[in-house]
Amino acid sequence: MSRTLPPELLLEAYARGVFPMADDGEILWFSPERRGIIPLDDRFHVSHGLARALKRRPFDLRWNTAFREVMLGCADRDETWIDEVILESYCELHRLGWAHSVECWDDEGLQGGLYGVALPGAFFGESMFSRKTDASKIALVELVRQLRESHFELLDTQWITPHLKTFGAYEVPRKEYHKLLARALLNGRERSLR
Repeated sequence: MSRTLPPELLLEAYARGVFPMADDGEILWFSPERRGIIPLDDRFHVSHGLARALKRRPFDLRWNTAFREVMLGCADRDETWIDEVILESYCELHRLGWAHSVECWDDEGLQGGLYGVALPGAFFGESMFSRKTDASKIALVELVRQLRESHFELLDTQWITPHLKTFGAYEVPRKEYHKLLARALLNGRERSLR
């Protein structure tokens, strides 16, 4: 088996609404019947508690300074779909400017963050992690801020979770998702987020 998935294959898959995950040494490809989306308009919701945490500025927010470490943080759990092939493939996408990380740092180091893939107009969130309270949530708020500033139209979360619902995330059927993706890619202006 190849040590990485070719970048062209990954980018084409994302443009078609398909994404990979590793499972027991195999790479599986997914296009869920229902897709999770975080709104980039005024439907995006920040709870009062998180708003208070944001005002305290508990972390130094950085982009793309520790991409591999963010992926390793996301993989550091009992069950993970991030194996060596996925890790190296996305690190290559990052090196090429297509994959990005948002990181929360403090005096003790990297405390949380997220990573994903950016195509023009669309960001595909892959995973997030926290070592300290609210770190991944604050990274997500920073991601949404930057996506708005860069005129992105779509923030794809792949699947919906109760955690993401607190931000206003919702599900759409695959057919509607493909329409949203096509429109975002057609209207996309930027892919570089930092």
